[in-house]
Amino acid sequence: MTQLAILRHGHTDWNRAGRIQGRTDIALDPEARAQLAALRLPAPWGDADLVASPLARAVETAHLVADRAPETTQALMEMDWGQWEGKRGVDLKADPASGFRDIEDWGWGYTPPGGESPADLRARLIPWAEGLQRDTVAVCHIGVMRVLLAHAMGWDFSGPAPFQVKRNRLYILHITPDGWRAANEQIRLEERP
Repeated sequence: MTQLAILRHGHTDWNRAGRIQGRTDIALDPEARAQLAALRLPAPWGDADLVASPLARAVETAHLVADRAPETTQALMEMDWGQWEGKRGVDLKADPASGFRDIEDWGWGYTPPGGESPADLRARLIPWAEGLQRDTVAVCHIGVMRVLLAHAMGWDFSGPAPFQVKRNRLYILHITPDGWRAANEQIRLEERP
């Protein structure tokens, strides 16, 4: 069995403004940097392999909480939101012509204009995760985490999600040749002494 611990990157100015980031490379904001610098990966995760999305917000989060540079992989790149990147979800939702939907109404095939569906994201994530040889911490994005958790829990992006993605927590996935399972509890990052 391989364990994969997934961690969402820290806040950016776009997160706080409710703007859809997708693949736009937005850095952490100063408040997030200060918060993350006071935290670290708990044992035994500090000794696990460390990998991140190549986007700056994920790379910097990984470096801050692990005190080392992560390897990066395109597999962990955030979902492509196409023409909606940079826009606010509340504005898109208020415009019936936009086609924007809440996550409970997506299904695996929901695709933003010019973007990528959860099924597309799953197609690049699953081979990567199943190829891991050691326990690994992956610092990534909410879209990536939703797809990995949905895959492990059998959720099909229809109806309420069986999980909430919070910051500064590790979500543990157990990956075996017989299938995936998500741990029941998340592990909080530790405060530095």
